[in-house]
Order: sequence, then C-alpha cells, then structure tokens
Amino acid sequence: MPEVTMPRLSDTMEEGIVSAWLKQVGDQVKAGEILAEIETDKALMELEAYEDGVLEQIIAEPGTTVAIGEPIAILGDGSGASAPAAAPVPAPPAPAATTVSVQANSAAAAGNGSAPAVPAESGERKKSSPLARKVAKELGVDIAAVTGTGPGGRVTKQDVENAGSAVAPAAPAAVPPAPAAPAPAIAPATGDYEEIPLTTIQRVSAQRLTESKQQAPHIYLTSAIDVTELLAFRTQINKTLEEAGSGKVSVNDLLVKAVATALRLDPAVNVSFAGDKLLRHNAINIGIAVATEAGLLVPVIHDADRKSVSAIAAEGRDKAARARDRKLKGDDMSGGTFTISNLGMFGIEQFTAVINPPESAILAVGAAQDELKLDGEKVVARKILRVTLSADHRSIDGAVAARFLQQLKELIEHPLRIVT
Repeated sequence: MPEVTMPRLSDTMEEGIVSAWLKQVGDQVKAGEILAEIETDKALMELEAYEDGVLEQIIAEPGTTVAIGEPIAILGDGSGASAPAAAPVPAPPAPAATTVSVQANSAAAAGNGSAPAVPAESGERKKSSPLARKVAKELGVDIAAVTGTGPGGRVTKQDVENAGSAVAPAAPAAVPPAPAAPAPAIAPATGDYEEIPLTTIQRVSAQRLTESKQQAPHIYLTSAIDVTELLAFRTQINKTLEEAGSGKVSVNDLLVKAVATALRLDPAVNVSFAGDKLLRHNAINIGIAVATEAGLLVPVIHDADRKSVSAIAAEGRDKAARARDRKLKGDDMSGGTFTISNLGMFGIEQFTAVINPPESAILAVGAAQDELKLDGEKVVARKILRVTLSADHRSIDGAVAARFLQQLKELIEHPLRIVT
C-alpha cells in the first residue's frame, strides 16, 4: 500500500506538524482532494492527495512533528483500513546507568497489534530518517542503540531526543566537603510567569535569523529621502483609482516598485552568496515582511519589476491578509531575492533589519517625518523618510550598496521614473 509522506512544502522546511486530518480512516479519497493541514516553518498549508484510494491508516496524529519524507498515513484500496494509530507513549525515566533505554512507541504497531520495534542487531544498518541522524550527531547519541518507533522500526527525531534525555550523567567523584561559608543574602523570587510555546514559524525564524547574524557580516547604510513628491504622486494615483473603482496603493506599494526598478537598473544587489560564487538572480522577487500572531512571515511579490503599482498593491493586500489567516501556499513565500520591512506605520523613524537568507539584502523603512530644509535661501517643510539597507558584506561591497541606495533615492524623489 502506498505511503503518504510528509512533503516539502517550503524551501526551508525540514519537518512539519500534522495540524488536522480532513479525511478519516475508511474515507474514499480522490487525487487533488485535501487530506490534512500541515504546519510548516512558514504557514499552515494543505496536503493534497496525489492519487485515488481509501485512507487505510493514519500514522501521525494531529500535533505530531514529522520529518520530510517520513510516512504519515497509508492510502490503499480499503481492504486494510484500520483505526487511527495511537499517540506515542512517552519514554519512562531512565535508570542511573550509562546505557540508553527507550520505551518503544506503537505509532505504527498499535493499529495492527504487532510487537514494538526492537533495536537492530550488531552490525545491522539501522533504519532512520536524515533528521534523526542529524539530531543524534548533535546530541551524541548512538543511533544504533535507539529503539525505533516509526514504521518498520525506523528511528525518528523524537526517538533520538527521547534517548538523549534518557541518558543518565555519570556521578561526580566524591570530594571532601568544603568549609562552610556564610550564605549570601538572596532576594526571594517575586512574581509568576507564563510559558508560551513557540510556534513552528517562530522556532525556525529564530534559528535562521540567528544563523544569518552569525554567518553573514552585516553592513548598514542609511539614507534620508525626500518623499514629498512621492506622497503627492500617491494621492494623484489613488484619486484616479478611486474614480475607476479600484483599490488604493500605499507608500509601501510604491517602495516595492521603486526597489524592483532599482534592482533592474543595477542588479548587483539582487544576489545570493553561495560559498565560492555569487548567484545573480534574473527574476526580481520582493518579499514583504508581515507580522502575524504565529510569527513573522514574508510573502513574495514575484517579478515585481514587471508589474504595475496597482497590481503590486492588489497582490500585496491579498497575500498579507492570507498571511495573517495562515492561508499562504508554498509558492507565495518562495523565491524571494530582496526583502522590505516597513515599521513606519508604528511611528518608528529608523531601524536596522536582519537579512533573510539566502538573500543578501533587506531594506528597513521608517516613518515619513516633517523636517525643515533649505531651498535656496528659503526654509521649507518637507517629508523625509529614512531607510536603512542591511547588506551581506560577503556578496555586496559597501560601494555597491551605496550606489544602490543612491539610485533608489533618485527614483523615489522623482516618482514618475518608478512607473516609466
């Protein structure tokens, strides 16, 4: 019977969480129908059936974390339909010993009454997922000694983690007691706290952004841009769109178009660092950072340089709304080559942002502020917007980043050049 495995639903996904099953054991399934909802590192996505059949068995219950390529269900002809598999049994506390002892789970065996999986014989290659082998190496766990609870006795990531937590540390050697010292005064702990588990999106974002700061040497360049003409241009565009019954454009929509135009004119920033080479992207795909309750998501406007401002605005509204509802699909968030993060709506004047790998740059946008400027001998009030470019110095030199910002400033201060 064919296995339904955890698919790769985003370019950065290593594992997924089964959020809910939309089909039950015994249900007839047509190719293209939605089997389950999967929580990835980016969004809540739908898992489609690739062929017709009957859902014979559910291996991964809701809430189960499964590595890419691991089975989560069995699809057959209906002759072997069984009850959903039982939830994994947690491993008991380990005795004070140096060997690893893990209680077998019956995720695959509970539905058919078979015995729990047993460790492989010495010299036999143990079935295990790539993620399980990676975690075993990180934790220093001998994967050959771990009892697998996956289908066919395969060792899963959870098995390795359980084994790692079950190892009892060696007792320290006895040492003579040190002379008693006066106990320092310790202020009693005050107040309670609430543990808030991280979502998958938050966990992966934390990991990837930490890696970005550690691996990519960030350089920061800030430019003060006069957006007085841009705001007037936006008012004119929106008046025309309102008369046509279309949706309005925002300042951010104009910035997306301006950045895309600048990247088309000077593609040296539209790159990714790849070890001994640079990847210069032909497509200009602009990511827009969107804050959601589940964490930060970055939907992508593909080929933004080829789209009108009104088309960018409509697509941006749609994807931002679906991001907040966690209805984005993998294609909506893949392929980004440059990201814009705008906190101007919160009154933030200026900030720096962390590069979103594998991109090499991100633009942090603040709020437009009223400032006085000299215009000849006159003092005039102008709207000034500060933007800060974070660039990966491995792939973008300071002069290259400065030239890009100079080009962007020129476009924004002469907005007709953005749309022509």
